Amino acid sequence: MDTRFFKWFVYTVLIGLIPVFCRLLVWLVTKNGTIDPVAPSDFIVFGLVLHIANINEIEHLNGIGGRWKTFQNGMSVLFLVVYGLLFALTLNTASVDIDVIQKCVYVLCVVSFLLSFSVFYTRNAELSLKRGVA
Repeated sequence: MDTRFFKWFVYTVLIGLIPVFCRLLVWLVTKNGTIDPVAPSDFIVFGLVLHIANINEIEHLNGIGGRWKTFQNGMSVLFLVVYGLLFALTLNTASVDIDVIQKCVYVLCVVSFLLSFSVFYTRNAELSLKRGVA
């Protein structure tokens, strides 16, 4: 496995999933019905981590055109705003349909993961070209 991929996966994906893993661990050791095994807020954190990492990675891309970088940064900012809104909605579960929020968050997380992987892949390709590895 490529070292850069492993670092991206551990430092971005697994770090972003820490709230999910923690909730699952707490769910395993508590009485039934005390805590839900998954919550939208945990996956919202995952999406936030992915897009913050995207913005950081894009800042270090030099050989990529400005249009691509602007688009990716814009998408990350848009997703950060949407995740912020969804998080605010999860704070008052009495007035929102939490199942709809949960489904939206899951779809957004899949899209966020794909966008984050594309940023990683582009960064990895740029570094390979600089080192003369094709």
